[in-house]
Amino acid sequence: MSSPIIPDHTKALIFDAYGTLFDVHSAVARHRAEIGPDAARFSDVWRAKQLEYSWVLSLAGRYEPFWNLTEKALDYAFARYPDVPPSIRPLLLEAYRRLDAYPDVRETLRALLRKGLRRGILSNGDPDMLNAAVKSAGLADDLDTVLSVDAARVFKTNPHTYELVLQALSIAADEVVFVSSNRWDIAGAAAFGFTPVWVNRLGLPDEYGELAPSAVIRSLSELA
Repeated sequence: MSSPIIPDHTKALIFDAYGTLFDVHSAVARHRAEIGPDAARFSDVWRAKQLEYSWVLSLAGRYEPFWNLTEKALDYAFARYPDVPPSIRPLLLEAYRRLDAYPDVRETLRALLRKGLRRGILSNGDPDMLNAAVKSAGLADDLDTVLSVDAARVFKTNPHTYELVLQALSIAADEVVFVSSNRWDIAGAAAFGFTPVWVNRLGLPDEYGELAPSAVIRSLSELA
């Protein structure tokens, strides 16, 4: 199990779901022709507002399921890009429930099992969203646990969300390697005491320097 990325005392690798295991832009990509030339920008706005709404609610001491925020963020994207036909709204929402998994996901999860490590998800997604995504991607047999912040009624990066992992697996924070493509999520995991690994697929600049990742990788296969 020894690895420059995974410490020897590690018992579990926990993954963020959206953007880390599942490509959040694949929903729009499936309907690029119907959306037109603004497809990429439309998808970026949808994702950005989805996250913004989660942060604002958490800071305000409020909560509603992530699917609600996903719908509201999509409606905002339609308002920003009025040339995109609203008739495709149900198609986009259905596609979001069946996002594509990145091609390195399944083999990485299976390689971690061979190393004797437990594998799970901790996500802002509500349980129905996560179950649909995991089932659609065929990953149910490759995960030991799928955790939703819905149980804590607050979104990441609130510490109560990361605490769900310790409660579910009965392990200590320093026995968890937390993997996310979202740098803000890595900052939250670092503050909580996890060993955070940032999947920087796009080569983005670093930030939150005082809450640094323990490693930066470009592909999940580097964990195998």
